[in-house]
Amino acid sequence: MRIYRQIYRKIKKYNSIVIAHHIGPDPDALGSSFGLKNIIKKTFPNKRVYVVGSTASKFRYIGIPDKIDEKIIEKSLLIVVDTPDIKRVDGVNPKQFKECIKIDHHPFIEKFCALEWIDDQASSVSQMIIELVYHTRLKMTKIAATGLFTGLIADTERFLYDYTTPKTFELVARMIKDTNLEFTKLYPLLYMRTLKEMRFYAYIMTNLTVTENGLGYIKITDDILDAYGVDSATAGNLINNFNYTEEMIVWAFFSSDRVNNNIRGSLRSRGPIINDVLAPYGGGGHALAAGVKPNDFETVDEIIAKLDLLCKEYKEECDTND
Repeated sequence: MRIYRQIYRKIKKYNSIVIAHHIGPDPDALGSSFGLKNIIKKTFPNKRVYVVGSTASKFRYIGIPDKIDEKIIEKSLLIVVDTPDIKRVDGVNPKQFKECIKIDHHPFIEKFCALEWIDDQASSVSQMIIELVYHTRLKMTKIAATGLFTGLIADTERFLYDYTTPKTFELVARMIKDTNLEFTKLYPLLYMRTLKEMRFYAYIMTNLTVTENGLGYIKITDDILDAYGVDSATAGNLINNFNYTEEMIVWAFFSSDRVNNNIRGSLRSRGPIINDVLAPYGGGGHALAAGVKPNDFETVDEIIAKLDLLCKEYKEECDTND
């Protein structure tokens, strides 16, 4: 593909490169960011490469963001990963850079870089970075493979989702073989839970509301988070544990986030398209896995009502087709 060569040439051209991901980064955003940084540094040792934006304490082993100033921004190429729209870019303003590249696997929302590679059939941006390496002269490393494998298995939930394709397995197998990656040792880092997280998980299981239309939801306030000693991201980290609950076709966790003064919403679906419901509220993501950050629980109630109606319409359509 021509896009591989175009991205490689831009990387080769610049001596200073900044990599950014989306606000509230997940393992794919972090794994692809830090994986690409390490790949570029291995290929071009004299280049200065920075990853900006926030991280999550649970995933600090993937990498720690860099601090940059205006002088770096003025002369750098920006590469934005795992982010479909400009308002969700964390840490920098893409408009301030000379040139910008977007690498993303979400459905298209807007164009904000001159060069954009969007593959909404890819399992993850981590997969796309592996693909980029094996179609250019970029060099894979074991350190990069650690982040990329972590991001890929997180976004596919260990290859369970239907956008896991033969290409996914082919790329991962090649990367493991080339780097001698001890991939089984990465699972505990991603899935290990503390006892307080497991007790919080039990609280969610006990207090989850499930409607007759198949929507499961819970609203988690500051006092509940304080009682269990967890933060607003913890519920979102647990949401995939409910993938195979028979009575739910959509499930949504809404946690108070006092740091950002909003509500952190994580949602999953086994059929209904949920990202369209979230778009008017500034949310988005994939059709069956998305997020939103409303300002208050009154807005959360609006979203819940729309999700419940979505589930009702989906079930009625399924009954009609049967």
